[in-house]
Amino acid sequence: MSDDEFFEFCQQHPELRIERTADHEIMIMSPTGSRSGKRNARLNGQLYIWFQANAQLGEFFDSNTGFTLPDGSVLSPDASWVSAAKWNALTTAQQDKFAPVCPEFVVELKSATDTLRTLQAKMLDYLRNGTQLAWLLDPDAETAYIYRPGRPEPEVVQGFDNELSGETVLPGFQLRLAELR
Repeated sequence: MSDDEFFEFCQQHPELRIERTADHEIMIMSPTGSRSGKRNARLNGQLYIWFQANAQLGEFFDSNTGFTLPDGSVLSPDASWVSAAKWNALTTAQQDKFAPVCPEFVVELKSATDTLRTLQAKMLDYLRNGTQLAWLLDPDAETAYIYRPGRPEPEVVQGFDNELSGETVLPGFQLRLAELR
């Protein structure tokens, strides 16, 4: 499918989460379960509070947002953020579809139907395409994996009594992991 055909296909099936790999393989995922949805809402709520005080820095997005990455894949992180410089450089037409931009920050929240291996590979795809900070959160194992460019392995944080820092990408943001239990 061309980019336009893929976008139209996704619009015809709003009940599904659809992604496309760099090899143009279509990945169809069912909606998340209620517990995962609750966790995702809490994650996005914390990000939104930070965004309200920092809106001039960029835009934040929920799990329904697809991005066309430089390698041609179209991925939908559970939460993401794009700097104002990148976002404002896009045309309205580009913003209305799967924006051709790689978010500087992404979060993937592992649900019961996800495999850790698949999500770990996805995090590396984000980094290869330009993401500056990526979090893979596994609430059931209470483990966070923090991915940064140029580092061969993620930093692993055990226990959801901790907070994660948005570092220089999201200055001042602290994610309270306990809210994702």
